Amino acid sequence: MKKFINSVDGVLAESLDGFATAHADLVALGPERKFVRRRELSPRKVALVSGGGSGHEPLHAGFVGYGMLDAACPGQVFTSPTPDQIVEAAQAVAGDAGVLFIVKNYAGDRMNFEMAAEIAEGRMATIVTDDDVAVESSTHSIGRRGVAGTLIVEKIVGAAAEKGADLEGCVALGERVNARTRSMGVALTSCTVPAAGTPTFALGEDEMEMGVGIHGEPGRRRVKLERADVIADEMTTAIAQDLDARDGAEALLLVNGFGGTPTIELYLMYNAARRMLEKRGLRIARSLVGSFVTSLDMAGCSLTVSLLDTETTALWDHPVRTAALKW
Repeated sequence: MKKFINSVDGVLAESLDGFATAHADLVALGPERKFVRRRELSPRKVALVSGGGSGHEPLHAGFVGYGMLDAACPGQVFTSPTPDQIVEAAQAVAGDAGVLFIVKNYAGDRMNFEMAAEIAEGRMATIVTDDDVAVESSTHSIGRRGVAGTLIVEKIVGAAAEKGADLEGCVALGERVNARTRSMGVALTSCTVPAAGTPTFALGEDEMEMGVGIHGEPGRRRVKLERADVIADEMTTAIAQDLDARDGAEALLLVNGFGGTPTIELYLMYNAARRMLEKRGLRIARSLVGSFVTSLDMAGCSLTVSLLDTETTALWDHPVRTAALKW
């Protein structure tokens, strides 16, 4: 294992210290590094809190800031944050409008956020994201996994909260965006968790895992490596069939790298995916390409398609200022 680390036990703490000092104009680190919060809070708006296991950076801490999250709770690598982390984060950012938890559909995340919602005082609500079409259940989830579509929910709901939407309105909007969002991933290599020191799974030089999860969970099947167009065609077919969108519908296309894929390849995949989605009658009105929901050092990518309307397009275009996204 070749990684830039001092000790396995110190990876998360040292990374959080670096993140907080590098972006001190945007974020502050909570006591005992339990959460990352916005440097400047807005007590009159609905506060958005998310989190999950580390190793998926910049999700979620990289999306803390104006127009997105108010706080994020980082667990250990691929491990859910604890209820006390979540409670303290909620209390640190809560205002009169209440707190909205945005939770990926993994058993540990859901259990701990549910416990936090029961413990914490004040108005609370939860949105669960489950955009992965690859499998109906997985190693860590009952039902579909929450993956890169979580970023889209956080961005659109974050904009609505910034503009003054109430808690009920934010929940309804988030559920609508999640219902109109689908993702699928493919891995060319495994990731290596620092504490394990060896790859999570083994792939041959001519193999890929179609439908892989962001923790290295098995996908639909293991197949021989194909040309990018063939890979994109299978992924977009699965997504488009599941969305069942009307002809001419406008959509956002997110091509997300898993941490070990060069940007040149991500744009190549974007080019392929866009062409194939347009052949199926979708109009790609908005795009985002980059590594935003990663799996440590895994080579691979995911495609996410989210159907847009006038309201969600305007909210997607709303200004945002975070470590990972600024416009």
